[in-house]
Amino acid sequence: MDKTTTPPARVKVSAILVLCIGLLYILDQLTKWWIVLCFTPPHELTHVVTDRVPVLYDNGILHFDIIRIHNTGVAFGLANGEIWAPFVFFGIQVLALVGLYLLYRRGFFNTKLLKAAWVFVVAGVLGNMTDRLLQGFFVEGAESMSFWEKLTSGYVVDFLDFCFPWIAADGFPGGYHWPAFNIADSCVCIATALFIISAFFFEPDHTPVDNVQENPQS
Repeated sequence: MDKTTTPPARVKVSAILVLCIGLLYILDQLTKWWIVLCFTPPHELTHVVTDRVPVLYDNGILHFDIIRIHNTGVAFGLANGEIWAPFVFFGIQVLALVGLYLLYRRGFFNTKLLKAAWVFVVAGVLGNMTDRLLQGFFVEGAESMSFWEKLTSGYVVDFLDFCFPWIAADGFPGGYHWPAFNIADSCVCIATALFIISAFFFEPDHTPVDNVQENPQS
């Protein structure tokens, strides 16, 4: 009997998923450029916030401000200010995008929840990666910098600032401040939650498999 095996078909990225990624990406970039164009940059050395627009205040539970923070680290300000951070985290983002694409093509994201998670994480990574590539070209004094200096001066724009005045914390006399973040960071967090939820509500793939039958030869 001759048995032929065919490799698994590659899964194509549908247009609706690309559209969803594009919409989230545009929302992220529009909000960041609004902050860049309308808010004064933080102090170059102390990183003290100059502009602050209160949204929720004096309720004793939650304070929410719009600010402008330059983050050279990763999500929520981790490793911000480290010299190695722009290089390492940009490389990680590139590898993450390549890995996410290959995993999708191999059918790893085979449920609605996983596809939604994939959309959010790809949009989030693309949004912050764009900042690292472009924002360095618009910093003060960029006209006298070399191309490489501009490229390595990139940062992620964070602007959503939440404070919990009822939580006492060292270094936060007015209450605990959650690290500032942006729409792209929110997308990554939503993706993480969806990945976790999908682990408990797994939808098996019911793709039919053709049975191989043996035909006896006389």
